[in-house]
Amino acid sequence: MTAVLALQERLDFGAVTPLKSAILGYSGQDLEIDASQVTHMGTLCLQVLIAAANDWKQAGKTFHIISPSETCKTQLALHGFSPDTLTGASPT
Repeated sequence: MTAVLALQERLDFGAVTPLKSAILGYSGQDLEIDASQVTHMGTLCLQVLIAAANDWKQAGKTFHIISPSETCKTQLALHGFSPDTLTGASPT
């Protein structure tokens, strides 16, 4: 069964540690990151997501971003990513 973690609206500096802790709580499980409510994604939180995607891939587990808000897509694009490229998923 795939776990789902809903991201908070503002992923700024104050969200880094809680985001990391929340993601680590799903270690060993397939994980979907619901980004539908994201209105701001800071670089440090983006780094947490990139590191988690790499860790999950190395562990042979799936890690996907689902339902990204338009703001989330735009902010990822500013850093050269899409939800699929960030997680290494094949575009659908």
